[in-house]
Amino acid sequence: MYQRILVTTDGSKLSQKAVGTALSLAGVCGAELIALKVVPRYPQSYFEGGIALAGEDVKRVEKAWSDAAQKVVDAVKKTADSRAIACKAVVVRSDVVSDAVLATIKKHRCDLVIMASHGRRGIKRLLLGSETQHVLTHADVPVLVLK
Repeated sequence: MYQRILVTTDGSKLSQKAVGTALSLAGVCGAELIALKVVPRYPQSYFEGGIALAGEDVKRVEKAWSDAAQKVVDAVKKTADSRAIACKAVVVRSDVVSDAVLATIKKHRCDLVIMASHGRRGIKRLLLGSETQHVLTHADVPVLVLK
C-alpha cells in the first residue's frame, strides 16, 4: 500500500500521537518511515524579533537547536528499529515548516504524510497560521492529520 511514510514531529505529546500512528501503519504496510523535525534558523535582525548576537553565538544556538532536534528524530528511529521498521531520522533547517515538509516529501519520494494539528480555529488560526493546512493544500500525496 504505502512504500515510504513521512511523519513530522517536534517531540511534543501531540506529535507523539502522530509518531505512534506512523509507526503502526509503517509496520502493517512494511513501509519505510521518514521521521522529520524542522529547525528554524536564528533571527538575524531586530525586525525578525530577535536580539542581535555575535555570529559565534548564533552558530552555538543553532547547533543546540539542531542537536535537540536530532535527539527527537533519533528517538523515533530507535523505536522503529526495535520494531524492525526501516526508518531515517531527518532534520531540516527552514523558517517555513510547511515548505520544508513539502520539500522532504519530494526528496524522499514519500507517498503518505502523517502530522498532528492543534486544530486552532478563528482568530488564533489567522494569527498563528497553519503549517498543516498549507501541507494539506499543497502536497501531491495523501496527508493524515491527527488531533
